Amino acid sequence: MRLINAESVAKCLPYSDLIEKLRVAFTQDTCAPERTNHTIKNTQDAASSLLLMPAWKQEESIGIKIVSVFPENTANNLSAVHASYILMSAKDGLPKAIMDGSELTLRRTACASALAADYLAKDHTKTLLMIGTGNLAPHLIRAHMKVRDYSKVLVWGRRKEKAEQLVSSLKDLDIEILSIENIEKACSLADVISCATLSKDALILGEWLKPGHHLDLVGAFTPEMREVNNEAIIKSRVVVDTYNGALSESGELIKALKDGDINESHILADMRELILFKKNIREDEDNITLFKSVGTALEDLAAAELVIEKL
Repeated sequence: MRLINAESVAKCLPYSDLIEKLRVAFTQDTCAPERTNHTIKNTQDAASSLLLMPAWKQEESIGIKIVSVFPENTANNLSAVHASYILMSAKDGLPKAIMDGSELTLRRTACASALAADYLAKDHTKTLLMIGTGNLAPHLIRAHMKVRDYSKVLVWGRRKEKAEQLVSSLKDLDIEILSIENIEKACSLADVISCATLSKDALILGEWLKPGHHLDLVGAFTPEMREVNNEAIIKSRVVVDTYNGALSESGELIKALKDGDINESHILADMRELILFKKNIREDEDNITLFKSVGTALEDLAAAELVIEKL
């Protein structure tokens, strides 16, 4: 059984290759049950969580991602989230590898968003706006650049210094990259907006959206979180990664449904339908499209398989 560290996972998952791996994976018969969340009670600190995300393909592979979330770690300058991925044979159950799950998750999440943008964003987009400056942000920028020919990237963050740090980290990209402080102005300048935050209040308002925008919403993954308001959802032609995940975890969609501003038919497709049936979501250049990602274990399994293939 192989032990594969984060550096090796990164080398085995170049964005273009992973985008294509996911394009195929979403059309295959993969069983990916909803993740389970166990609360770990501690005597002194806040409750922690253990997340289990399994997926399998008959006669091929079984995989499970194990994620621990210990919020109090940040007080000790430790990461709050740690992940490992175990890959096994679906023929005999024998373990194939244990690999770093954090790097795998960052890359598969970014590449799923880029894959959706390949179908939903206008062909001649020039400006990408990244809202959020966390660990996922540079991966989202680099992955999106594999599916569209951007000439400018804008970065917005709550803290100016973190936005500038992100800009500096991307100097190897041969395009103009700028931090911007006014989020409304940033939205007006962008063609594609990728958002990866932990916000509980809408950052993007529907009134700011212009014809042709594509929104990539990654950050809000609980019913209490949201990155856009109801008006933005109403104005958009919506695609999700999976129906079950989006309807149980996406705060934006859950709130809009609860408020009666949309019904479930407002979600026009999931990723499988978008790819397999080539659904024409963007009917003209002025449509506003929106991809809502909460993550699915089939993406993890596809990424893990690609790591083994590359090795």
